[in-house]
Amino acid sequence: MRTAIIIAVGFVLWAACLGVAKLLTGSSTSSMITATVAFVVVWFVAAAANMWMGVSQAGYSFREELPIFLLIFLLPSAVAVFVKWKLL
Repeated sequence: MRTAIIIAVGFVLWAACLGVAKLLTGSSTSSMITATVAFVVVWFVAAAANMWMGVSQAGYSFREELPIFLLIFLLPSAVAVFVKWKLL
């Protein structure tokens, strides 16, 4: 359940990045690209921090936590990049 919540937070963060970009610069293509890139970078750091907490504090090994990290990072990031590429 925790993983699903974190993934949902990723989608909310992506929406927030797009909203801020739209408010600041309008809906130009370059601002949406910048917002998507910023989201992917911030989301990578957040997913890595989650992985670090799982390894250092929860007692999971790196090998146990790596698939969760990939799911948490790649699902929102891949959707964001795909939507930007096809729709925005």
